[in-house]
Amino acid sequence: MTASPAGTVREAMHEGCECIGENQSLLDAAKRMEELDVGVLPICGDDDRVKGMLTDRDIVVKALAQGRDPATTMCGELAQGTVRWTGADASLDEALGMMREHAVKRLIVMDDDKRLSGIITEADVATHAPEGRTGELVGAIAAQPPQHF
Repeated sequence: MTASPAGTVREAMHEGCECIGENQSLLDAAKRMEELDVGVLPICGDDDRVKGMLTDRDIVVKALAQGRDPATTMCGELAQGTVRWTGADASLDEALGMMREHAVKRLIVMDDDKRLSGIITEADVATHAPEGRTGELVGAIAAQPPQHF
């Protein structure tokens, strides 16, 4: 049995995550990603609930490569599948387990009120893992087949 990553999701996550609205265009999302220097934004509905995740890759593969106009394609059109999330007070082991189980490299983090609190990535988990476990953790996640939202 190997040692588990120490700490909680709250200690490792990126705080202050920003949503893109389901009725905003992919062009708006791309501009916001550039401004924030990020490659992913949660998609939130008018009801303030998370509807999905939008990646820069989604914009390219699911829109541009398909001939869709990013100025008229709404982010909500690409919100597919089940949103994977974890609680801010969950252990890094729990977060890593979810990433492995669902073959995702990032999870939305919700606070106790089920409000968007941040995002945690496999790199965040690896960075906060005990010395010597980083390669093992990233390798375990990377070995899973990719799941597309």
